[in-house]
Order: sequence, then structure tokens, then C-alpha cells
Amino acid sequence: MLTPGRLSLARKRRGLTKKGFAEVLGVTPHTVLRYESGEMSPSPETLERIAQILNFPPAFLCAPDVDEIISDAASFRSLTSMTAKDRDAALAAGTLAYLFSDWVDENFSLPEPCLIDLKGESPEVAARSLRQEWGLGEQPVKNMVHLLEAKGVRVFSLAENTRTVDAFSVWRGTRPFIFMNTIKTAEHGRFDAAHELGHLVLHRHGGPSGRRAEDEANRFASSFLMPAADVIARLPRIHTLNQIVEAKKRWAVSVMAMIYRLHALEIISDWQYRMFCIQASDHGYRTSEPFGIQREQSVVWQKVLTALWTERITKNEIAERLSIPTAEIENLLFGLTGAASASSDRGGRPPLRLVSDPN
Repeated sequence: MLTPGRLSLARKRRGLTKKGFAEVLGVTPHTVLRYESGEMSPSPETLERIAQILNFPPAFLCAPDVDEIISDAASFRSLTSMTAKDRDAALAAGTLAYLFSDWVDENFSLPEPCLIDLKGESPEVAARSLRQEWGLGEQPVKNMVHLLEAKGVRVFSLAENTRTVDAFSVWRGTRPFIFMNTIKTAEHGRFDAAHELGHLVLHRHGGPSGRRAEDEANRFASSFLMPAADVIARLPRIHTLNQIVEAKKRWAVSVMAMIYRLHALEIISDWQYRMFCIQASDHGYRTSEPFGIQREQSVVWQKVLTALWTERITKNEIAERLSIPTAEIENLLFGLTGAASASSDRGGRPPLRLVSDPN
């Protein structure tokens, strides 16, 4: 029998409104509403057609209810241009990640969360406090994804083909989750990860919302990735954009993020800030990066998948056990499912001894 919440989840994941789905299915929007409210169940033939249209196995649509992410619980990186359809599709992907995460927890022991609640602190103070808590000092963070995973954050990728959804984060009980869109530059991704970390430590138990919350998370990310003492010591004076382009390599951030940080630290004036922003735009640095870095990948999911592959448990089997399309698994795991099997074929069974601190 159809599980109403699962139908709604699959529909949202495919970016369909109730009306749009009804048109494709050949029923009225009211019929879809009744399906999703549980007032009415489709015939076996209609259920099969629903599964085909949504490209989800019938078993997924009939399994028990899932712990669905609601929009109010998630902190989104992008707000202004994001449509409800894009938001719902991204949240649905996050709910599928919950299913995978629960399954992994039944088979592996992963790092426990060690984030601290910094509500009430200024973003800059919070960034310094967390760096101190994690023993990072003033050194640049080598890999944000590895660091987050070592500290117990579950990091998943999003395959949303839209620039309106950058990233989002959510607390699920005591477990923090971050979801990152990989459509933008690797430097942008690092900032997104730090931005969402800011939401997790600053806004877990409420606080500002909307633009103010986004501004706080931006300031946290800037301070966390580019510690004030390190930046001031290395860049006491800036005269040209080329200096900024060269300097941003140390912190592996975007040119625009570097300009913003220099202005916040009053190393450059308001006039210089405007001038460098214009110059950076003229060079196309808002959408691409000079001296671009390699995109950060998950080490946790790499180890999990490789360990599974040594037991000849393939991505298709994982998807079958969860009744989730294989493509959804690949989308959530940074496309690592193929790399894991290749890694396993080159050597023996690796121990799933996950990192304690990559920095």
C-alpha cells in the first residue's frame, strides 16, 4: 500500500508540483492531494505508473514513513532567488541522505559530533572559539570537508543543477548534517561548508533568521577560513588585485572572499574595496577562479564505500536495500561510488579507521 509521505517526498525530489504531477499521471490535482493525505490509495496499476513517472522503485513508495526534513529546520545558504520547487527538491535529497546515514550507522562506527553551542557569541568570536576548541591555531584549514567529517558532521553532496541552492545544514537530534551543491567553484564550496558550520554552532537553538542569520554565517565563515592574526601578519598592506589573487592561495578561498575579508579587517579602504570588486568582476572572478583548487571530497564515504566493496556490496545493492535509485546514492556521495570500487581493486581490505583530525 502506498505511503503518502513517501509519494510526496518522491514527487518533490523530481521537482514536480501536485498540479504538474497530476497532469503527467493523468488525474486531477485533487486526486494527488488525496493520495498524499492518505484519504485514497491508487490501484496497483496506478502505483506502478507513479513509480515509473517518478523513477523510484515501488518498494520505496510503500515503505514505512521517513524522517523528512522540513524547511523551517534547515538553514539555506541561498535565499533570494531560490524557488520553492528547488528548495523542496534539495530537502528531499537530504531526506534520502538520512536513510543512507541510518543504514551506515547500522554497519559502521563513525566519528561522534563534537561541535559546541556558540549562540550569543559574535561570529568572529565564535570562529576563534571553535578554532581553539579544535586545536587549529591560526593555520589555514587544509580541507574543510575532512575537518567537518572528523568532527562528526555528516557531509553530503547535492546534484541540484541550479545556482539558486548553494548548500544547507540541519541538526537531526544530536547529529549535524551539511549538504553542499557542487555546481560552483571548489573555493565557493569551501566557503559554503564554513558558512553552514556557522549556522550549526550559532543558530542551533534559535536566534536570528533570514538575512541577519545569513550575514552572521558569512562573517563566521570568513573569520574561520581566514583568521585575523594570520591575514594581518601576511598582508599588512594591499595595493593591487594581483596581490590579492596571489595571497588567496594560502587560504584556498575565492578572490571575492579574500577582498571581503581584507575590507572587514580594514586592511583595504572602502574605496579600495569597491575598486577591487569592480576589477574582480571585470576579470570574471565572480564565477571562476584564478589558480583554482581541486574540489574537496568526502573521506568518510570513500572509506565506507571501499569497505563495502571489499565485501562485494555494490552501489546497486545499497540502492536496492534502501529502495532508492542508484543515481540518488551517487549524487549524495560526491560521485565516489565508482572510485571506491577502483580503490578496493588496487589493494586489500582497508580498515575503516576514520580520521580523528586532518589538520
